[in-house]
Amino acid sequence: MRRTANHLADGREIIYFDDTETAPRTAVDSRDLPAQAPRSEIRRDPLTGEWVGMAAHRQTRIYKPPADLCPLCPTSRGRPTEIPEPCYDVVVFENRFPSFAQGVPALPSTVDGMPMVEQAGGLGRCEVVCFTSDHDSSFGRLSPARVRTVVEAWADRTERLSALPGVEQVFCFENRGEEIGVTLHHPHGQIYGYPFVTPRTERMLATAREYHAEHGRHVLGDVLAAERAAQVRLIGSTEHWTAFVPAAARWPVEVHVVPHRQVPDIPALTDAERDDFGHLYLDVLGRLDGLYGKPLPYIAAWHQAPVRVGREHSWLHLQVFSVLRTADKLKYLAGSESGMAVWVNDVTPEQVAERLRAVRVN
Repeated sequence: MRRTANHLADGREIIYFDDTETAPRTAVDSRDLPAQAPRSEIRRDPLTGEWVGMAAHRQTRIYKPPADLCPLCPTSRGRPTEIPEPCYDVVVFENRFPSFAQGVPALPSTVDGMPMVEQAGGLGRCEVVCFTSDHDSSFGRLSPARVRTVVEAWADRTERLSALPGVEQVFCFENRGEEIGVTLHHPHGQIYGYPFVTPRTERMLATAREYHAEHGRHVLGDVLAAERAAQVRLIGSTEHWTAFVPAAARWPVEVHVVPHRQVPDIPALTDAERDDFGHLYLDVLGRLDGLYGKPLPYIAAWHQAPVRVGREHSWLHLQVFSVLRTADKLKYLAGSESGMAVWVNDVTPEQVAERLRAVRVN
């Protein structure tokens, strides 16, 4: 794999990750773009202690353009895009409308002088990851070799974003489908460098610490061993990874892909683990698309260790979930879920696992 870094017309960084023989990545962004001036901020909810991001400049971001105006396709004659090159394998670039960014202005330490409502600049970084130059493809249609290149890009960006000022946690994820809220249909994901440890990660770390103090082992390690032994919710496994529907799944369709070895983040994976991941994950995505006989809208979320805390209690894993509870019905996060954060699932994990195992994958 070859890594090449460059800059776009407004100074944002763009990095090419090539797994095929290509010409040098020297194309210049010909667009006349205004200089970046993000004004992201974060405010702490005094009732929960959780940080909330504020990024009003994102209201003007591109929204559902037609395919011939997709900003994530390669540049063609007379139509410059976010990627200046005429082709690419995998490419990562700074988001033009970031939720968090470097160089945000300093702010007073509290909102309107209220000592209980802290605030700060939304210092961090947000990046876009394009998995392929083929607008009509998907992650599930990538080759195992291309998935390995994506894994290398995730590992590279996790390391580099972790070293940036203010970044406390790196989150790699993919949103797929309009039902999820996707506004650009080109196969792509995102990477957030948060200026705080996210609430879900804090909760999982607290649980892992308590479990380790009582049992001397990691809770996810014990869950993994139990799921592999029971096989009731198992979807598939390889030498280094196992995929299963969690026993307490919140979402109508949810699969966890877990490495057999405890590692804190993607950069800590060995070459063998990185190679092996794609084979299982592509099988999982094929089963998800076959569940209702059409492309499944989903979120794929990598749970990685924070940059500075809790790394010894972290166990990397990928959570893939969907809001589609039947072929034509969505799971809405209504009163209980949105108001009280209490999930009520419409199907049992055992039912979903059985149906996913029955799907024939090409």
